[in-house]
Amino acid sequence: MNSSNLLQKPASALVVIALSIAGLLMVLSTERLRHAGAVAVGMTRLSYARHRFPPVIIQHAVWLYFRFALSYRDVEDLLAERVIDVSYETVRRWAFKFGRAYAGQIRRARPRPSDRWHLDEIFVRIGGKLHYLWRAVDDEGEVLDAMVQPRRDRTAALKLLRYLLKRQRYVPDATDRLRSYGAALRDLGFAGRHVTGGRSNNRAEISHQPTRRRERQRRGFRSPSSAQQFLAIHNAVYNQFNIQRHLISRRTLKPLRAEAFAGWRKVVAA
Repeated sequence: MNSSNLLQKPASALVVIALSIAGLLMVLSTERLRHAGAVAVGMTRLSYARHRFPPVIIQHAVWLYFRFALSYRDVEDLLAERVIDVSYETVRRWAFKFGRAYAGQIRRARPRPSDRWHLDEIFVRIGGKLHYLWRAVDDEGEVLDAMVQPRRDRTAALKLLRYLLKRQRYVPDATDRLRSYGAALRDLGFAGRHVTGGRSNNRAEISHQPTRRRERQRRGFRSPSSAQQFLAIHNAVYNQFNIQRHLISRRTLKPLRAEAFAGWRKVVAA
């Protein structure tokens, strides 16, 4: 339709054409927004595309590595016994590619921890240099976070507490006799939150044991960044399956373990 014919149309026809064009533009913009939303949702979901092995094998390999004190070659042998030919290097790539995504979803799904944090630090030797692993757990043994730092002073304690407060979004009571915590809490304005005495910090001290086992099995950590990355994933998986089985009966254990596995299957689903 040329411009001369369009000018000869009555006003009502021009209105109809204008409304049609406006409706078409609205439909196109709606489709664009819908596609953008679908892309955004897809980015937050796990994708196993372009992987030679099916998702169930990838999920099982990552679960084996972070759930038990196994090496990559141990996982390779366990899969080989099931006639699944996967190299240990492939297991390593799966562990850190999908492990980070699994850990993030586990942390988002976990309930809010209790109002008392048990803080503790142990030394770890990384690359021949002494570092300190700072850890925070709640009354139930839930690992809130772990942080590898080169120092054991007020600045390091302040960094840990600020990170925990930002992530947890509430102010708890902190238990540990190290004076650095008291100084850090005073800087934050929570001096009355530092509780010490007796054996109130046993929770945090015991929670180091799984890390020590993995450290020995790995023959130490290669760098602070790799240690931090591994512990972030390991702690999330540990929390998912930490049901205090030594304190409960067999009848109670079975439904709690089934619930933990159901939560895991929901986390790793594509």
